Amino acid sequence: MTTEERLVDIEIKIARQEDLVDTLNRTIYEQQKKIDELEVLCTALARHIREMRDAAKDGAHAAPINEKPPHY
Repeated sequence: MTTEERLVDIEIKIARQEDLVDTLNRTIYEQQKKIDELEVLCTALARHIREMRDAAKDGAHAAPINEKPPHY
């Protein structure tokens, strides 16, 4: 294998690695966006659950637990 062939081979490998790094960076970016969205959702759900629990304790939720929904 000549020096020029070796250099071409190395350049090809570097180009593939650069492409892989770019792909991985995009993947990580998208995953972080999704994690951020899920954290916001979990926070909102936890707050909603606390509010529902507090409302039930205060008696604001007067409907019996076993009451059938209105569509029955």
